[in-house]
Amino acid sequence: MEEIINKVANSALEVFDLEDYYPKGMRVQIDISQWLLEGFLLKEKDFREHLKNHDWSQYQDQYVAVHCSTDAIVPAWALILVSVHLAPFAKKVVNGTIEDLDSSLYEEILSKIDYSAYQNKPVIVKGCSKKPVPMRAYILATTYLQPFARSIMYGEACSAVPLYKESKK
Repeated sequence: MEEIINKVANSALEVFDLEDYYPKGMRVQIDISQWLLEGFLLKEKDFREHLKNHDWSQYQDQYVAVHCSTDAIVPAWALILVSVHLAPFAKKVVNGTIEDLDSSLYEEILSKIDYSAYQNKPVIVKGCSKKPVPMRAYILATTYLQPFARSIMYGEACSAVPLYKESKK
């Protein structure tokens, strides 16, 4: 019987796995509609009272996304005020959804990576993930890799989709 050779493992192909950069930590979303009258109307005095009485310590060392699930027109200061209450406890606070939060976390992480290790190499941005990697992270990773990589593909080595190939000089 002929030996099975893993051609992918023996190739120069570099795998860039965004899951490797997934920040550990609890993520939570706060819906401020709970502090609005009938979920729609912000009455400043009542809103401030709700915030004052809320247990902010429960967000200790967590990543927090703040949003409003209703179509309420919320003044900017309201979201900022929520972030002021969260600041002493949360690792990070963003306006939006959990996906917005993850996108923001990846933006920070990906901007600090040294991509020179991928210089003139074929790179595959791994597509399957067990963790919730947002589409924004894939786009950012590809943007950061492009000045360095000879080529960029997306997916798995067995079924990669070509995205970029350095032009011949």
